[in-house]
Amino acid sequence: MPELDPLLFGEIDPPQRLLMGPGPINAHPRVLRAMSADLLGQFDPEMTAFMNQVMALYRPIFGTANPWTMLIDGTARAGIEAALVSLVAPGERVLVVNFGRFGLLLTEILTRVGAVIETVDANWGEVVPMEAIATAIERTSPRLVATIHGDTSTTMAQPLEGLGDLAHAAGALLYVDATATIGGMEIAADRWGADIVTGGLQKCLGGPSGSAPITISDAAAAHIGKRRHVEKGIRRDDIADGAGPRIGSNYFDLAMIMDYWSEKRLNHHTEATSMLYAARECARIALGEGLAARYGRHASAGRAMTAGLRAMGLTVFGDDAHRMTNVTGVYIPSGVDGEAVRQAMRDQFEIEIGTAFGPLQGQIWRIGAMGYNAMKHKVLLTLAALEACLRAEGFALPLGEAVPAALEAWEA
Repeated sequence: MPELDPLLFGEIDPPQRLLMGPGPINAHPRVLRAMSADLLGQFDPEMTAFMNQVMALYRPIFGTANPWTMLIDGTARAGIEAALVSLVAPGERVLVVNFGRFGLLLTEILTRVGAVIETVDANWGEVVPMEAIATAIERTSPRLVATIHGDTSTTMAQPLEGLGDLAHAAGALLYVDATATIGGMEIAADRWGADIVTGGLQKCLGGPSGSAPITISDAAAAHIGKRRHVEKGIRRDDIADGAGPRIGSNYFDLAMIMDYWSEKRLNHHTEATSMLYAARECARIALGEGLAARYGRHASAGRAMTAGLRAMGLTVFGDDAHRMTNVTGVYIPSGVDGEAVRQAMRDQFEIEIGTAFGPLQGQIWRIGAMGYNAMKHKVLLTLAALEACLRAEGFALPLGEAVPAALEAWEA
């Protein structure tokens, strides 16, 4: 047998890095403490009580009264996939509102489902006008309209007011991926008319990746019920008239997961107890702060970051009118090695900022200020460190201007 490296047996001791990229970010200490609580059996009365508490805590965060508000065990992408594979049957038409990398992710998942995919597109750095979406719905007659709320690849937030009405008038359901905005920008599932909204903990909610909050409208729940598949000898539910084909996943079958979270407590999987504790604490922190105050804090952080970057003489990417509050894109100056600056930020200051995807790779940095990191001092530290690293790379900039500009913008 080959000899194992002694480092394999060492205790994990990661650097104490300030994560100021597009996510994940540093988890709130209260969330980490909650995750260290003792495990419980999945059908222990205390455990099922915690599940019910999670459902209640996330309703206001999603802006909904939906009874089906719960968690999908897995990263934020698990929530996305559970929604899409449970809503869409092969051959059904889906309209994807596409304005960045994560719109492309929706099309990739839907391709695996076997959907007929239509898109209505915007250039990266812009959003899709509601009029264009309305025209596309009329043209394509989709079964589902699917969109990202805030796409961190472009730092843009798609307006969603009225989109549910457009979808429903055409006989379609509306799915929204709010991974990047939940807990930092308003999510208004009921007002938007969104039938399923999914999120993640690792961005504005200030938790670790690994749990995907989800809310499901009555209309979406009824649609999912029609697609329920009965496994002979295991499931004996009645098949509704017009039941569609079984979905292509067992783990992501929302009908089965809903049974698990219901008072039936039908076994589906072993609940990820520590992640449920984390999700519960994320919600308690958000609601304890007050959602309006929390959204205001994220807006202040984004405004300050943008002002500080511009005070350095840098060019901020994208449309100001539709910028996410929690992630800011900024062009890498001509002649500057963007990866060298990112490495210097890590090596000299233990601060991480993000690179970019696709057509923006090598062109912009993405700098986040969200959740536990949407704090004045963390924004100021990041700006001061970036200024120093740019100067070390030989970039001429007005020294000492970024921090005062950010301070003034925070209070605006």
